[in-house]
Amino acid sequence: MEKVKLAVIYYSSTGINYKLAKMAEEGALEVGAEVRVLKVQELAPDAAIDSNPAWRANVEATKDVPIATSADLDWADAIIFSMPTRFGNLPSQMKQFLDMQGGMWAQGKLTNKVVSAMASAGNPNGGQEVTVKSLYTSMMHWGAIIVPPGFTDDSIYKAGGNPYGTSVTQGQDGNMVEDVNDAVKHQAKRTVEVASWIKKGK
Repeated sequence: MEKVKLAVIYYSSTGINYKLAKMAEEGALEVGAEVRVLKVQELAPDAAIDSNPAWRANVEATKDVPIATSADLDWADAIIFSMPTRFGNLPSQMKQFLDMQGGMWAQGKLTNKVVSAMASAGNPNGGQEVTVKSLYTSMMHWGAIIVPPGFTDDSIYKAGGNPYGTSVTQGQDGNMVEDVNDAVKHQAKRTVEVASWIKKGK
């Protein structure tokens, strides 16, 4: 059977969600998917980025990561989104990307895409769950097939037990507090598996 095509689309200011995206890529590749890791367009002005050395460093480190487009959504059988929370909601960069897909939606090209999501915040109760669920609301409008990790693997408990999508806390040192590598890879593999069922069904 043709490989499942997975787009891992992220927004990351200081690098946490880029790392999550790369973990998802690794997991999906392990089960034979074809993967594109893509970032959404940065909207913040240079003055804001330059005010945080870690933000500027991440912009430079990921400058070669392609920017996600509608064509990538059209290509993909499945999509994993990863983003930080902003006051319990999507960052504006990710929201704009979704808002720009009206043409795709109107053509029915987003229907039955298999989707899953991950999130980060600066503390354990910083809005990760509600941010993932906020993204899923948009996915319901797309007519997408949402694949949460639930509690389908022991790795989810080890990662902090978020059934909506793997989430992490960014510590004061800028690194992830929780060990989520296995949970992210499981979520990616599960997303690819469900997408393969949909492809077979078609």
